[in-house]
Order: sequence, then structure tokens, then C-alpha cells
Amino acid sequence: MEIEKKREQEAAVVSLKGRMDAVSSPEFEKEMAALIAEGNNALILDFAALDYISSSGLRSILTITKKLKEKDGKLLIAGLKGMVKEVFEISGFRSIIPIFESVESARSQI
Repeated sequence: MEIEKKREQEAAVVSLKGRMDAVSSPEFEKEMAALIAEGNNALILDFAALDYISSSGLRSILTITKKLKEKDGKLLIAGLKGMVKEVFEISGFRSIIPIFESVESARSQI
């Protein structure tokens, strides 16, 4: 999985490409924890290029969500499609984490 991070306005936008599974999710958690430690309290995860997510990936997202809530922060997800979108719908994550069609629409909610 490729992780690209950039700071935009009041949020850090993290674009993920490839597969988030048991192999790649620990690296994702480490990178997100570093962003939070640097003072980024709003993260937008851009999943437009994410092809697959496993239960390990979902667990990592929950872990990051908890860390952000402890700091009165926010996690927003954008660009879900295909199988990844189905996994979020089936797992009930839509009721836990705000999901948007695009990074731009997510940014407007920060």
C-alpha cells in the first residue's frame, strides 16, 4: 500500500493506494499516529485509489478514530468505491465515521 500525506488548510489529507490488509495496516497506524502526534487533529483519508481493505484495516481505522477523539479531533473518509465501499456499508462504519464522495466535500466539514 502506498501512503501519500499532505497538509491542506485545517486538515491532513492522506491518500491510500493499493491494499490495506494485515501486512500494511500496522504501517498505516504508525504513519497516522505520527501525524496526530505532530498536532494534526483533523485527518481526511482519501480512499479513491484503495482497492481492498481487510478487517485488519478496519481495526486500524477504529484505532486512529479513538486517538483523534481523545484529542477532540476528527477522522473523515472520502472517495470510497467498489469493494471498499461495500465493506464500509456492510460493516456499519458509515454510522461511526463520516463518509464523503470527495476530499473537497469532506474538507468543507472541518
